Amino acid sequence: MNIEDYREFCLSLGADVEEKLPFQKFKNGEGVLVFYIMGHMFSFFDCNDFSVISLKCQPEGIEDLKAQYDCIGNPYNESPKHWIGINPNTAPDDLLQELTRNSYEIVKAKFAGKRGQSQTHLSHAEREHTRPKVKYTKK
Repeated sequence: MNIEDYREFCLSLGADVEEKLPFQKFKNGEGVLVFYIMGHMFSFFDCNDFSVISLKCQPEGIEDLKAQYDCIGNPYNESPKHWIGINPNTAPDDLLQELTRNSYEIVKAKFAGKRGQSQTHLSHAEREHTRPKVKYTKK
């Protein structure tokens, strides 16, 4: 997926998605495009080097995803406990879209309750809804 298609996909996730270039004052950060939901990041990448997109992910699935897909590794400048990095040049489009949607849903669910929109603890059904649908199987 190319950079413009990915940008359009992120913006299509909801009317509440915002995009910003928040790190312009930092060396090597001026080209980092960040997508936000409720003021919190769910996806970001360097526009000058579109080789890693950093996404939120459930910690219990990260190692399995890395083992299953060569296109998934560590995120850029974030904790590998809660974030993954995915190479958009080698990742299948459906996987990239699914993991991006998952990241969006994780952040939205986490912060919805803090804005008075829903409960702060997710029900079992809501947790299942925010899990990526990729199968966590080894190669």
